Formats: sequence, structure tokens, C-alpha cells
Amino acid sequence: MKVYLDNAATTPLAPEVYEAMAPIIKNNFGNPSSSHFFGRSAKALIENSRRNIAKHLNCDTAEIIFTSGGTEADNMALLSSVTELGVKRVITSKIEHHAVGHTAEHLCQEYGVQVEYVNICNKGNVDLKHLEALLENSTPTLVSLMHANNEIGTLLPLKEVALMCSKFGALFHSDTVQTMGHYAFDLKKLDIDFMTCAAHKFHGPKGIGFLYSNSKTKLVPMIHGGAQERGYRGGTENIYGIVGLSKAMDLAYTDLKAHQEHVWSLKNHMINEFKKHFKEIEFHGEIGRETSLYTVLNVCFPATEKASMLLFTLDLKGIAASGGSACSSGSNKGSHVLEGIEANMNRPNVRFSFSRYTTMQDIDYAITEIVNIFKNNIV
Repeated sequence: MKVYLDNAATTPLAPEVYEAMAPIIKNNFGNPSSSHFFGRSAKALIENSRRNIAKHLNCDTAEIIFTSGGTEADNMALLSSVTELGVKRVITSKIEHHAVGHTAEHLCQEYGVQVEYVNICNKGNVDLKHLEALLENSTPTLVSLMHANNEIGTLLPLKEVALMCSKFGALFHSDTVQTMGHYAFDLKKLDIDFMTCAAHKFHGPKGIGFLYSNSKTKLVPMIHGGAQERGYRGGTENIYGIVGLSKAMDLAYTDLKAHQEHVWSLKNHMINEFKKHFKEIEFHGEIGRETSLYTVLNVCFPATEKASMLLFTLDLKGIAASGGSACSSGSNKGSHVLEGIEANMNRPNVRFSFSRYTTMQDIDYAITEIVNIFKNNIV
């Protein structure tokens, strides 16, 4: 049996998304910048998709800028804030995705931007009192804090942080890669400057995403050489990727509540079963329904001499999970998120993540195999 529990890394492409993309790949080969029929047809697909996405988020179509994914969108928001919007300081946290953390470090080295880190508790929650104290400094500031941590799932109180940033005149960027398509957003009501999306996190294609940029902000392109995306991103658009992204958002938001209920039941079941079978089980990050991302569960298993072998052993059993962010899998370093919350790095830590296609049978198989692995001292 093969069980895929690494959906925070990427999700399977939805059949409906494939069906929407396939005829575009085959038939709509025109360059959207061309003025003839073939080009106009391709351009119409892009703009119809942009309107559809904006409708789901209740924002203006001009506020959606297509990118290659979440990393590019995060980079664009941070870089533009410094080079165009006068930001001299970035407030972020030590447990952000590297797309934000490494970019902030680059801005410090190349532009002399001050980078400050808000305190984080051992569950991954932002210390809002400390954030407010940092914001009392009148230096032009961008706050960049992710909506849900991609490794431990702890949720940021997005509206509360947005109001705080607005109160002190700071720009606010949130990496919403893990939550876009999983939570509803009303961007006419949420006072936020930048949000990011990667389609492959909710059953869309890889290599496509977008940056939401509030109309009151002004961007500069990171990629030069063309006037595409209203001059904000040079390069011929990924037409079928954009169509796939739009269709994936349709699927996500058509039955969002049912999807949330289904996935939460899987996560809750796994939590309860692990508690039954392991006395020393711990869970990194928040695990409550209102405080944690329902698609992610990070588990700290009992200590074992072969802790490093657990993920390999799970793979042999047909179970795909991870020890942290897939973006860091090529590194020999441990998880910076777990280090940031001072987790016990000597015990086996595994991130399980779920999707609309995960079944209770998948969860029960994984639980049974994991219990047997520890019972038989395989790790």
C-alpha cells in the first residue's frame, strides 16, 4: 500500500485541473503579447483566470500578479518594499520559510536593511506584545509573518496583526502559501499589503502562483525584459499553469467547509490514536482546531537510538512523510523551525500533512505501521 502524507510539500494534481489544462496545452499556443487572434485568445484565458481568482478573494483584478510560485512572490514583496516603498526595517521571525528568512538576510547585506526578529513561544506563536513594542519604533517597517507555519502548523492571528501594523503605519506581508485555497480570505476587509500563493499546495500545477499586492502599494519588477503583468514581471506567461491555478481555486472554494471537516477529522484521529499508543508522544506547534493549520501535524515520537532511520523506514513501508520543509531536503542541517521553537532534536520528529484525497484508511495504515515499527524496535 502507498500512502502519501506529505501534502505540505506538494499535492497531487486534481483530475479536474488536468482536464482544464489539457486542451490549453494542446490548442492555445499563441503568445499572449501578440495582437493576432492566437495571441488574443491566450491573453483572454489569462485575464479570465485573473478575474476568477480576484473574485474568490474579493479583491481587484489588478492586485493579482502571476509569478512562478510562492518563493518568487515572497521575494518580490520584500524586495519592492525596500527598493520602492522606503522600508528600512523588516520585522520577521526565526521560523519563517526560507523564501522570507533568506530574503530578509539578503536585504540586510545588500541594502543595509535592519532585520529584527519577534519573539516566538515554544508552540510557534508570535509574541504580539513584543511585536507591538517593536512597532513603536517609527522606522519605516515591513512586517513579514506567515499565516500558518509550513512545518508545525501554528496559525497567526492574521486580522489582529494586520490591525496592529495599520495602527503603527507598517506594511504587512504574509506568506499564505500553506493557507491559500484552505481558508477563505476577504481582501476588501483584511488590511494587508501582500499575500502569496503557490497552486501546487492545493491540487494545482507546479511552477505557478501569484502575489496579491494591495493597490495602494507600488512594486518594481524583479524580472526585467518584458512588459508582461503590467510591467511587474517580464517573461511570456505560463498560460496553462494560470488556467490550472484558477481551476484549482474553484475546486478549493466550492466545497471549502466540507474539505476542512474531512481533513480535520483525519488529523484529529491521528492525534488521538498516537496518544493511545505512545505514552511519550508530543506534538510540535498548536494542534487546536482554531489555532492550527488543519492540513499539518508535526509529531515528536519517543526517543530511540535509531531516530534518524524513521523516515527511511516509513518510506520502505510505502508511507511518504517528511522531517521538515521539502525546500530544505537537500541540506544536511536540521529543521530551523524546530530549532526555533527549541524542540528536542534528538527524538524522531515527523511532519504528516493531509489533503482532500487523503482517506481514513490511509491514516489507519500509517498509524498501524508506525506502532509496529516502534513495538518491534525497528527504529
